[in-house]
Amino acid sequence: MLVDLDIKFMREALKQAKFAYEKEEVPVGAVITLQNKVITKGYNQVELLNDPTAHAEILVITQACSYLKSKWLENCTLYVTIEPCLMCAGALVLSRIPRIVFGAFDPKAGAFGSKIDINGLKLNHQIEAKAGVLEKDCGQILKDFFKQKRAKLN
Repeated sequence: MLVDLDIKFMREALKQAKFAYEKEEVPVGAVITLQNKVITKGYNQVELLNDPTAHAEILVITQACSYLKSKWLENCTLYVTIEPCLMCAGALVLSRIPRIVFGAFDPKAGAFGSKIDINGLKLNHQIEAKAGVLEKDCGQILKDFFKQKRAKLN
């Protein structure tokens, strides 16, 4: 059976989210593909790097630009387990990535329709966004993580 490429690559992003979980980072994973091949992958490293900008999306954008030797990610697709925040959405616009695919919606900080829609700002670049790919799995890892964090506090 042929697996939908969006599902295949979201599973790769989920593997990255699991690495983040094991390192006690908020479990968000991301991969960037070019011509249906993964060129970069990463996960949140905010705690490890003591850097509030070390979101999975930012890290894979930086890696992909380095790999491609270009400031633009034309013809690439980002797969990320949660809807990007405004910071990450801005970086995606600046990278000129044409397409993103995300799993779970983020009603508190999502910038592709949940809290704000970056495309509605009519910036110099629009991004095609596909939402809800493996949404249940992507949301569950976050729920489990924060449930565990709350349990440790009690």
